[in-house]
Amino acid sequence: MTVWSERSARHTEGMVDAFAKEYLHSDLRDARQALLWKLDGLSEYDARRPMTITGTNLLGLVKHLTMTEALYFGEVFGRAFPEDLPWTAADAELDADTWATETESRSEVIDRYSRVCAHSDNTIADLSIDTAGHVAHWPRPEVMLFNVMVHVLSETLRHAGHADILREQIDGAVGADPMTATFLERGQDYWATRHAKIERAARNADTAAQQNPRTTG
Repeated sequence: MTVWSERSARHTEGMVDAFAKEYLHSDLRDARQALLWKLDGLSEYDARRPMTITGTNLLGLVKHLTMTEALYFGEVFGRAFPEDLPWTAADAELDADTWATETESRSEVIDRYSRVCAHSDNTIADLSIDTAGHVAHWPRPEVMLFNVMVHVLSETLRHAGHADILREQIDGAVGADPMTATFLERGQDYWATRHAKIERAARNADTAAQQNPRTTG
């Protein structure tokens, strides 16, 4: 390979790395905003109340992702988030990062998440996508920024999806942001009819399966 072709290859590789990092970072920023939008306009009760048998709740999802970002974009690269996260203390209650106590304000939880995200953004901006990090609890602990960005994006999207379902159960608001959450405008009658249709199909399919189990699989 000639000197020119080597330089060209390095230049192309650098462009691909920069594109990949910005692409992942942009999607992460969007996912964070989608998560926070799920809290807009809710009462304190609805923002905090457990909505599954394991206690999943909207404000708790924000707390959990605060810890996620602080760990993966902080400690993993030797860039610890400069504030204490009370629920990470040795004597903290189990799963304390998954719900908000009555003494924790909503603004406190959201503001801390925003500060952690800003810290993460600085880590992403300062490091190259192949910067080495160490995740002690992973089967393959030696990682790069790329691995961590993919992981945190996946976690944030996963929990934003959880939040979407929780919020729909509260008041029917769905979507990634107020501008795209339009399909509920079809009206309550439309959705009640659709719900009944899907329920009927599920029951009919179950009845058919019980009558002829050989057709299932």
